[in-house]
Amino acid sequence: MPLTTPWRSRALTAALLAAVLTTGTACGDDAPGPSAGGSIKIGLLASLSGTYQAVGTEIRDGFQLYLDTHDGKLGGRQVDLIVADEGNGAQTAVPAATKLLKQDRVSALTGIVGGGSVAGVTPVLNETKVPLVGSNGRPELKDVSRIWHTSYLSDEPGAAIAQHVRDNVKGSVYAIGPDYQGGWDELRGFTDAFSKIGGKLANADGKTTFTPFPATTNFLPYFARIKASGAAAVYTFYAGSAAVDFVKQYAQSEIKDIPLYAAGFLTEGGVLNAQGDAARDIYSVLNYSPDLDNAENRAFVAAWKAKHDGSPTTYALASYDAAAVLVRAAVDDPEMVACLGVSPARIRAGVLAAAGALAGAAGVLGAPIIGPGTDTADTVLLLSLVVVVLGGLGSMAGTLLAALAIGEIQTLGVALLPAAAPFLLFAAMAAVLAARARGLAVRWRTA
Repeated sequence: MPLTTPWRSRALTAALLAAVLTTGTACGDDAPGPSAGGSIKIGLLASLSGTYQAVGTEIRDGFQLYLDTHDGKLGGRQVDLIVADEGNGAQTAVPAATKLLKQDRVSALTGIVGGGSVAGVTPVLNETKVPLVGSNGRPELKDVSRIWHTSYLSDEPGAAIAQHVRDNVKGSVYAIGPDYQGGWDELRGFTDAFSKIGGKLANADGKTTFTPFPATTNFLPYFARIKASGAAAVYTFYAGSAAVDFVKQYAQSEIKDIPLYAAGFLTEGGVLNAQGDAARDIYSVLNYSPDLDNAENRAFVAAWKAKHDGSPTTYALASYDAAAVLVRAAVDDPEMVACLGVSPARIRAGVLAAAGALAGAAGVLGAPIIGPGTDTADTVLLLSLVVVVLGGLGSMAGTLLAALAIGEIQTLGVALLPAAAPFLLFAAMAAVLAARARGLAVRWRTA
């Protein structure tokens, strides 16, 4: 059974896409679209080898879980998921992405572990005009017109924990991380926020120490520098196999008693099992916990555990959400609709035709009751305004309920208080809005 997602109108989205998906797109004559079999090609780029293999695997599995729990479909269309290996960064990510975009001709791209990979792939995305729904940390980009994101900017975890470190550490902090785009952003988030609130770095030159990536596996020389600096605490960011090496060596080093703070990726997911007791007493911050107590998360965690050992990570969650965002984007953004093979022109024409048909039917049914005349339009428009406002914008159920209520109020008003009947409608609307600002809005939830 499909899981409930935080995005509304999923059932309406699925019905809309199933009804109007066509082979024509508005992305240009050479732009990708649905495959010949009617499915939609989605490219997923993630690190399936190298330092971040564990992260990339979770991203792949999170997206696949959404497909598995939605009959392999996005918005009612079967998905042809094409997975490519990002490797350790832009050097391998760009060729893999180029193949997905130009040879496989995917309609949308998702995933991408490293911030440097995102920066490297972005020019190819702009060239091919293919949208990206990213599901891991990314750097700031100048043009995000075709980019959606379900995770975070890479500088946010460090910025979030800076005040806590400042409040709890009496002394300077040593900052250390990997020397690549993601490491720069993660550490900058902490050091910028930390310095703004009066914190001081223990690093010899007052700047973050960056370790060669992905070559560094021995951190002991860097731990010697930390001891010599007299730091009262350490802040770091590592993930994947580098996180395992760092944490295990830290716990066995001469600085093991110095408090260690980190972006939560240091101990997230499978790396925590590999670190074992060495990960004890590490203070970290992250944007997700599988223990969140809400219906959507409980359903997601249950579905994940049914297929995998252990709890889902932030990587899996963000990728699962990326699949849901692809559906949502197909409702909200005409360009995304076109790139997924839907014709926005046909949607507009269909909506206009349906609206005209409904208006005609309303005229046929309403004329004998209201009576035709020069002011009929004003009467109908006034009633329509009251119904829409009272029912709540975007709520079909609320609108139907409001229409029935207005009919009853108008009928009783004419029968019991004919002089006050015109004002009763507005009095009822004011009373409802005072008690419930969004009107009678009712939303149907789907499983």
